[in-house]
Amino acid sequence: METPEGEHFRDSIGTIDKEGKRAWVFPKKPKGKFYKYRGYVSYVLLLFLFVSPFIKVKGNQFLLFNVLERKFVVFGYPFWPQDFHLVVISMIIGVVFITLFTVVFGRVFCGWICPQTIFLEMVFRKIEYWIEGDRGKQIRLSKQPWNAEKIKKRLLKWFIFFVISFLIANVFLAYIIGSDELLLYIQNGPLNHLSTFIALLIFTGVFYFVFAWFREQVCIIACPYGRLQGVLLDNQSVVVAYDYKRGEKEQGRAKFNKKEDRAASGKGDCIDCKQCVHVCPTGIDIRNGTQLECINCTACIDECDTMMENVGYPKGLIRFASIDNIEKKTPFKFTTRMKGYAAVLTILFVVLIGMLFLRNDVEAKIFRLPGQLYERKDNGIISNVYSYKIVNKTTEEIGDITYKLLSHEGKIEIVTHQSFVVPKQGMAEGSLFIELHQSQLTKDKVKLKVGVYSNDKLIETTTTNFLGPRKFW
Repeated sequence: METPEGEHFRDSIGTIDKEGKRAWVFPKKPKGKFYKYRGYVSYVLLLFLFVSPFIKVKGNQFLLFNVLERKFVVFGYPFWPQDFHLVVISMIIGVVFITLFTVVFGRVFCGWICPQTIFLEMVFRKIEYWIEGDRGKQIRLSKQPWNAEKIKKRLLKWFIFFVISFLIANVFLAYIIGSDELLLYIQNGPLNHLSTFIALLIFTGVFYFVFAWFREQVCIIACPYGRLQGVLLDNQSVVVAYDYKRGEKEQGRAKFNKKEDRAASGKGDCIDCKQCVHVCPTGIDIRNGTQLECINCTACIDECDTMMENVGYPKGLIRFASIDNIEKKTPFKFTTRMKGYAAVLTILFVVLIGMLFLRNDVEAKIFRLPGQLYERKDNGIISNVYSYKIVNKTTEEIGDITYKLLSHEGKIEIVTHQSFVVPKQGMAEGSLFIELHQSQLTKDKVKLKVGVYSNDKLIETTTTNFLGPRKFW
């Protein structure tokens, strides 16, 4: 979406000045319809983020990502290392979904759903507006010397930022180690869990650094998602766009003059008030066209609509639109590429749902001990030794576990005891012997099907190999 000014603005980013130093962004406090909707979405997501670790579903934390113990709980359903394939396909679905969403709507995820934007724009900046005032007051405060007023406001802001960062770090820790564990650590005191407390302070420092200083640089420099726009967007993608056909017309943009016949002069509807630039949280000029720094937060739409309403022009000079919609006035249509992504996403969803339905709450494995051969016993009995492992993914212990052969006539003997208990969300392991009569061995290795029973009820089946002398008659 090129304007008469050319593409020179792409040679640098808006937060770096001509000397290569950080150009601090002081965005104007946004207001308007879209900002109000963003607020609703943001506060719902913030509530979800802070409450989820403390909600229990059938004894499980609603969301848990315990990387240390390789245990994950999603919407109350636990996933163990044995379910890693489900985690992988879920991640692939997430990538495809974001890709499809970007192809259709650009970087709207960043402006409306991304935690970085929600925390910065809906929490930290609101505190900043409350303490330091709007854009003009913040600029003046930044330029004034370090007097009592500036020190008081900055220290108050930094202190509140640190407290919120510490709170966010605690919530993220609850997602990693579990809310019950976190509350226990708090009750015991930080000195009794010093390593965890140090890690908590490190995360607090990271959050404080991001939201107090690095800010929009995360979206512009650090986040790789913005770079994806260059390969994912096309002329049909609906993004926050400036209608330069209407805004520039033949004579280009110009300041508003109420005594002027704008239509007869050939000037565009853009009155060059620069309010869309002042309100932008990443410091760009949306009138230059689609840019990777734009997070589709819609602040410029609200501000431009307000200015258009004030001067009596139609709204929508900046709006959600595609390049084709602005240049050719064509409506949005689902392109072949979008249909392809949607088809892949649908297939992946069907596969994931099928896997979830086939997933068992109990997983059993039986392995032959490596390096061990079969043993001959009296009356043509052949014995093999195995190790077993049973994972209980439920929140209740499973008792009176026994093994039975389903595919062959034989006997299974568990070492030290014939039945055992698997603790809730735990694992039981040990050794067992399987004995078959030599007459059942049609080859030197046969596959056995073994049933796992709890109180004489079949709860899982597994397979293993049995070695023995080959039957030649």
